[in-house]
Amino acid sequence: MPFFKRNHRRLPDNAPDMIRSPRRLRVLLIDENPTARAVVARRLSHLGYDVALAEHGFAAINLLVTHPVDVILIDMALTMLPAIATMQKIRATNLGGTACFVMLTGRLDSRSTVEALAAGADDHVVKPFDFDVLDVRLRHLCQRAETLGALARHNAELDARIARRAVELGETRETLRELQVDRARLVSSIQALHDEVERLSAARN
Repeated sequence: MPFFKRNHRRLPDNAPDMIRSPRRLRVLLIDENPTARAVVARRLSHLGYDVALAEHGFAAINLLVTHPVDVILIDMALTMLPAIATMQKIRATNLGGTACFVMLTGRLDSRSTVEALAAGADDHVVKPFDFDVLDVRLRHLCQRAETLGALARHNAELDARIARRAVELGETRETLRELQVDRARLVSSIQALHDEVERLSAARN
């Protein structure tokens, strides 16, 4: 399960903002065909990705324990642990984190494509594929995942702030209630003192 790392290629100055990334993206390729693994890893590494390889789903799960990734490419032709089952196991264990799942399907395998997307895959790519197109699609998926993650974190922060304000409001209401009780006691004491003064004054007269 080697990692392929190369120097990041320089994107053209006019490259769309969505495909620029402040860091190298990490890809896990799960494919039982060693030749396909080598070819895809080499091409993706030249495109600026750090690529990890797994020969089947079980190896991928073991690798993800210590190596988080941004994208998981799964060949739909897996046999030891089928592709959809591999995706579901990774998600069930939460080892994939926020990684995007992309299925690699055959040109005439539309049924597998439908099954993969219905099972929750983020995208699919038909083989053989254009690596430049694949590059843009992967970066777009990661950008979208990062945007959704940022939105989720922002919403969580808002929820936390609302919860804190609710607690503070509850404490303020309790303090106000206590002040109102103290005020009522004070008014009652003043009234009692006034009544006592009136009584003493009347007694002297």
